[in-house]
Amino acid sequence: MRNVLTTLLSLVAIIALAAALAATALTRMPGRTFRGAPPPLTPAELSLRDALHRDVARLAATERNVVLTPEYDGAAKYIEQSFIAAGYRVARQEYEVEGYRCANIEAELRGATKPDEIVIIGAHYDSVDGVRGADDNASGVAALLALARTFAHERPARTLRFVAFANEEPPYFQTESMGSLVYAKRSRERNENVVAMISLESIGYFRDEEGSQQYPSGVGALYPSRGNFVAFVSNLGSRALVRGACSVFRKHATVPSEGGALPDALPGVGWSDQWAFWQHGYKAIMLTDTALFRNPNYHTPRDTPEALDYERLARVVTGMVSVVRDLCEK
Repeated sequence: MRNVLTTLLSLVAIIALAAALAATALTRMPGRTFRGAPPPLTPAELSLRDALHRDVARLAATERNVVLTPEYDGAAKYIEQSFIAAGYRVARQEYEVEGYRCANIEAELRGATKPDEIVIIGAHYDSVDGVRGADDNASGVAALLALARTFAHERPARTLRFVAFANEEPPYFQTESMGSLVYAKRSRERNENVVAMISLESIGYFRDEEGSQQYPSGVGALYPSRGNFVAFVSNLGSRALVRGACSVFRKHATVPSEGGALPDALPGVGWSDQWAFWQHGYKAIMLTDTALFRNPNYHTPRDTPEALDYERLARVVTGMVSVVRDLCEK
């Protein structure tokens, strides 16, 4: 009996070790995260910080969703005009929800040598009912606009699209009315070769206090307890994409970063527009400050522009310039 128990305990230990090693392989990202005091913002980053603040303040001046259609229209128009001002032609993908014409808004740079290979950078511009949504997700849209301005006069090898999505928030989340799902479905119907999609989701809130970062059950032991980093998140099928993006970010960014390729059933992993692209077989990842796992203002009226850290948001966007450039030139 003792030998049987010993054997069983050994098997349990082996299984536990295998699980731990598998978890490490999926959560340990290449390169080293930034540590220590960051250098002062460069003049370009100071200008970027101020532009991000202006865009967030404009978008989050009020809530924007199907409940308040004039404000929703105003946000869409602001994004469209910002793309045009940067030099893009803008396309609108319109579809009807409850009698209202929703719109995904797209700006595209045609690839110079690999035009049929498409990289999509996306962010949803709606907010949940009753909430101004500065972090969720005016911060993501502001970063989207900043990246579009940066690349406006470049000629990437691959086609680069910047897309602002409608209707990510409940009650449309993960339904046929979700803007990114409408967009991804059309991409698949057109047989478009989307080689990578990045969802910019709530990326402007940071905390330095011990214990300020929370996680879904079973994940916390693998990651830091301070909410001072930005996270790269994917499902298991997009693990090569998330590892590559995080690696490039770490070479250039002056803000800490973590990452993981995790089962999409884990709470939070699929909670943004990357989920829509997974449904149609595309590789996609999310960049996030982890939203409700860190930000006490999440989905409350306290999610206002004053609550965000624009200096660190500027550092995140600066790092993402290198990630996007790397994806477009592969």
